[in-house]
Parts: sequence; structure tokens; C-alpha cells
Amino acid sequence: MYEAIQIVHSYWAYLVVLVVTLATINALIGFFTKREYAPKDFRISLFGLIVTHLQLLIGIVIFFVSPTIVWFTEGIGMSEIMKDPLLRLYNVEHPTVMILTVVLITIGYSKHKKKLTSTPKLKMLAIFYTLAWILMLSRIPWANWF
Repeated sequence: MYEAIQIVHSYWAYLVVLVVTLATINALIGFFTKREYAPKDFRISLFGLIVTHLQLLIGIVIFFVSPTIVWFTEGIGMSEIMKDPLLRLYNVEHPTVMILTVVLITIGYSKHKKKLTSTPKLKMLAIFYTLAWILMLSRIPWANWF
């Protein structure tokens, strides 16, 4: 079961990176060129929100069934997890930063809906999606991707 969920999580991550990158670039271009907010902007940002939330749900399942997550293992303390860079990445850094990524995307999406004109809408998306995109890219376990 773990292997199947891990494969889904890994391949879905490619889609997440692609969609969040597109949504971020779209928002930045829209904001800096002062173009009008269009239905495609809404769809792209919504799709970014959806794929990241689905990835979070898959990641939560993996957190509880993965053999690399050792929080719940007898005899392994927090000091051992924090001393080992790989254990720290999988047990602390990756989950924490990815949750923050989803939170930032959710906040940006929610705030942009409350704005009434194009420039503030695209500004909210640009700020929050860019911060989320940077965080997301900082804690992907790149060694396992290639």
C-alpha cells in the first residue's frame, strides 16, 4: 500500500510544481503588465489551489504509513531526527514547509476573491503564490526526483 501511495505522491508532485509555477508566472505577468483579471486567471489559480490541497491529503496519508517517518518509532528521539539531515528533511522540514505552502496558496486565493478590481486581485495572487512557490521548491527532496 505504501508503495502505491508513494508513487501517486511523487508523480502528482510534478503536476503540483507545474501548475503552481504556471499560476505564479500568470499572476506576476498579470500584475506587472496591469492587465485585466480574466476567467482564465481565476481557473489557473483555482487549479493551483486544488492540486496543492490534494497533494497535502496524499502527503498526510504518507506521513502515517511511511517507513522514513520515524516519529512514531520506539527508541528514536527528536535529537536523533534533528542530527540526521535526511531524517530531518522527511520528518520535519518537508511536511512543515509544504503545509506552509498550502496555507499561503489558500490565503492568497481567498484574499484575491475579496478584491474588486484587477490589479489588487493579481497582486494578492502574485505575492502569496510566489512565496508559496519559493517555499515549495526549497523543500522538495530533489535527490529522489532524478
